[in-house]
Amino acid sequence: MNDNLYFDNLQKSLEAHLELMQNTAEAIIDQDISNYPIFLVNTDPPPLGINIEVFDFDGKSWIISATTLEELATKGVVEMEKVDDFKVVYRKNDHALCLLISAEEVALFIFMPKQG
Repeated sequence: MNDNLYFDNLQKSLEAHLELMQNTAEAIIDQDISNYPIFLVNTDPPPLGINIEVFDFDGKSWIISATTLEELATKGVVEMEKVDDFKVVYRKNDHALCLLISAEEVALFIFMPKQG
């Protein structure tokens, strides 16, 4: 299966978890933890963030974890000199949730539209 189709199908599978991610993002913002919540989605337990959900896709268990732009920058996932640029892109997508999906050797940021 090509990467684009795989990620498209994974994104469709994630739609069932949008409400949980949206509620978590709102809590992160409302509790002044960060204005930039990000959800990590991968098959290995991530070394950062807080696990909020496990789901099955393509015969594997996937983990959704909540983290923040600040944590990703501190851990070197997002380069410090790119944080301001990332914030601009994030704000332009305030109608969506930010996800960092990692599958095997491929990782990408996507924005999934919020519900309602």
